[in-house]
Amino acid sequence: MTIHRFAREAMATVFEVRCDHADAGYAGQAARAAFDLVDRLEQDLSRFVANSDVSRINHLAVGLSTRVGPSTMECLEAAYRLHELTGGAFDVSLGTGLDGLALEPDQLTVHARAGGVSLDLGGIGKGYAVDRMAELLEEWGVDRALVHGGFSSVRALEPPADRDGWPLTLSAPGPGEARVLAGVSACRKAFSASGTQKGDHILDPRSGRPAPRRVTWVAVPFLGRGTSPATLAEGLSTAFMVLPAPRIERLCQACPGVEAWLVPEPAEGEAEPALLHFAAAGPVVG
Repeated sequence: MTIHRFAREAMATVFEVRCDHADAGYAGQAARAAFDLVDRLEQDLSRFVANSDVSRINHLAVGLSTRVGPSTMECLEAAYRLHELTGGAFDVSLGTGLDGLALEPDQLTVHARAGGVSLDLGGIGKGYAVDRMAELLEEWGVDRALVHGGFSSVRALEPPADRDGWPLTLSAPGPGEARVLAGVSACRKAFSASGTQKGDHILDPRSGRPAPRRVTWVAVPFLGRGTSPATLAEGLSTAFMVLPAPRIERLCQACPGVEAWLVPEPAEGEAEPALLHFAAAGPVVG
């Protein structure tokens, strides 16, 4: 078995494809096609690109509309579902009023019902890109693969031929060495992390106040074609930065197969806070 690795910078991070395939040249072509897809998505989804779909939405005056691409609409629909699922804890409008925009999916149109709405898809865009990359690789027949965007958004497809999964380590930064939260063997599952970068400053979109200092990891299973586990995992890991632990537990119990690992902000005088692991069976303290 030989694992081929291909990487490209995009969306202010490094995307990577790791795959087990007999033909390295063919695998490389598939990876380049996947990276090209990410480049196209960035041109539509980034608020920093002057004429992107998102930039045009952010400049809409009240009563006006703009057409967007199918990928942008799909990503926005996922963001709206996550907003509802998390009670507003995940909000791509960053508190400026997501209900001020109306989506018209059949017409690929976004309509401004109010002014001042400003979208930022940074809390979901990498996960969405990872999902679309995974689908493209499978279309190419490169299905023994793992895709990640900056290691904080990961999707595992089928494992290498001689393994039952892709080995992953979920960790949290510490004052010294990184703290290992869990070691997993991933197959047809996505993972996302928030709060793992030093200097992260996340605001609660519902109040505008800083989120607690914590680290979250979320795992979401792949439930079939048309589902987007990395997109869901990234949105949930962002929301779990601000939601209280009981609410996180209820969400995990309500979503089949979803797991969360939470390292809360340490109490005063506490060197290493307890790890909370939430899944359908309930929380585990470690």
